[in-house]
Amino acid sequence: MTAPSSTPAPAPTPVQSAALANLRVQIDSIDQQLLSLLNQRARVAEQVGEIKRVEGSPFFRPDRVAQVIEKIQHANQGPLLNQHVASIWREIMSACLALEAPQRVAVLGPEGTFTEQAAIEYFGSAANLIYCSSFDEVFHATAAGTAQFGVVGIENSTEGVVTRTLDLFLRSPVHVVGEVSLLVRHNLLRQANTLSGVEVVMAHPQALAQCQGWLFEHLPHAERRAVSSNAEGARLAAQNPNWAAIGSERAAAQFGLYIVSHAIQDEAYNRTRFQVICLPQTMAMPPASGKDCTSLVVSVPNRPGAVHDLLVPLKNNGVSMTRFESRPAKSGQWEYYFYIDMAGHPSQAHVATALQELQGLCAYFKVLGAYPVSE
Repeated sequence: MTAPSSTPAPAPTPVQSAALANLRVQIDSIDQQLLSLLNQRARVAEQVGEIKRVEGSPFFRPDRVAQVIEKIQHANQGPLLNQHVASIWREIMSACLALEAPQRVAVLGPEGTFTEQAAIEYFGSAANLIYCSSFDEVFHATAAGTAQFGVVGIENSTEGVVTRTLDLFLRSPVHVVGEVSLLVRHNLLRQANTLSGVEVVMAHPQALAQCQGWLFEHLPHAERRAVSSNAEGARLAAQNPNWAAIGSERAAAQFGLYIVSHAIQDEAYNRTRFQVICLPQTMAMPPASGKDCTSLVVSVPNRPGAVHDLLVPLKNNGVSMTRFESRPAKSGQWEYYFYIDMAGHPSQAHVATALQELQGLCAYFKVLGAYPVSE
């Protein structure tokens, strides 16, 4: 069967061609003005960096980034959308910050992971990313000072918390200073653009779990093989024509793979929260933004009603708890640590009172951080 012929688009008239050429000249002129202004901004940023270096003050200030972007968005009158304005200005500030002092950020590697994507969304693409083989290594690199910051997955809207991250917080000196909420779309990646002949599907365990319904339906006989990250699965899939990986579009481009099937996650609204960590001497607790989360880990004596008593200070002080998770203390005594997220900031009186009362009930008490909530 012959495909119907398409009607060619009419050729532009001489008047249209002249108008288009004139608009392109205008755009070229505006681009030159933008470049000049951006370099002018960069030179001022370098001066700011010199003052910060003398004062010993932190170079990266996420609260300042948020303030600048909010001010620019408020002044925006279109046609650019505010979300696009935010992305542009985050990249401008990231590039300027790289002139002051490049930020070293540890992420789960190799290139192409969603952790990398979250780091770029938070720090901008000018950050110096250090790729790690596991979240354990991200914590170690950040605690040791190899990286100034780290980005780790903490919770998925489908599969719940990343338990290894919770366990690592217990014995690490780092604290949480920010978070990124990322809409995660999983894709099936492969050397060949077909589902036929797939013997193994590789991904991070969380990604395999988030796509199990699709895998049961479309690749019921393929082995599911857990690897350290989705990007590592993509790297391996690029070496064997019978293997496939679950990963991002970025990973597909990075390793030269076809996207055989798009958005194969079982839940369309599949989000993952990532937390930004650092040593307290690298960055202190961010000031209250008006929409904050305070995270802590506690344990209580093993007695009747002890867990119930944890909730009383929050209720009495009007503090909303947004997450409550338990993890075994691994002491052999059936004891547990409890991870709590609460709305608010310790600088707020009702939150400070609740924390003080809560600490009095606990055998172990540690504030993991207070930080602005990601939109």
